[in-house]
Amino acid sequence: MDFACKKFNLDEIVRCSLTLTKAEFKILEFLMKNSTKKFSSLELANKLNLELSTIQRSMKKMNEKNIVARSQVNLQKAGYTFVYCVCNKIEIKNIIKSTITTWTNRFNQEIENW
Repeated sequence: MDFACKKFNLDEIVRCSLTLTKAEFKILEFLMKNSTKKFSSLELANKLNLELSTIQRSMKKMNEKNIVARSQVNLQKAGYTFVYCVCNKIEIKNIIKSTITTWTNRFNQEIENW
């Protein structure tokens, strides 16, 4: 995406607008491509070649931002584990659009005050 003197990559815009780290964006991309499935933290760590602690931290943050949904699965012997999937893609797109609109409004205000 060209903007006057700078070329913007859509991935960078999405990552920035959702305030995601590179690892979090990598997870989001994977979950978006596999949006009909749910994954445990361990599965994500193995599939994405990321540390389990990175996955767990990222999933907590993205769940708080309503980017991923978390559900509990009871284990056969005892205990439980959490599985994750991407939230509604339309809602995520709306979050991104809202953030960009806020940026645009701030830019317009700044340019008026300039």
